[in-house]
Amino acid sequence: SKRLDRIYDKIERLKAGVRAKVEHPFRVLKCQFGYVKARYRGLAKNTAQIETQFALVNLWLARKALCKAK
Repeated sequence: SKRLDRIYDKIERLKAGVRAKVEHPFRVLKCQFGYVKARYRGLAKNTAQIETQFALVNLWLARKALCKAK
C-alpha cells in the first residue's frame, strides 16, 4: 500500500510539473497581453490571432536569453 501510494504521488508530481509548464504561457498571454475574452471573427481570423499572440508570448518568455545574445 505504501509503495503504491509513493508511485501515485510520483505520477501526480509529474503531471503537475507538465501542467505548470503548459499553463505558464497562458498566464503570460492573459496578464501581459490582456487576452481575456475570445471574440468570434471567424475561425481563420481567431486562429491567426491566437498564433500571433503565442508567438509574442514565446518572445516575451525568451527576452532575457535574447538580450544576453547581443
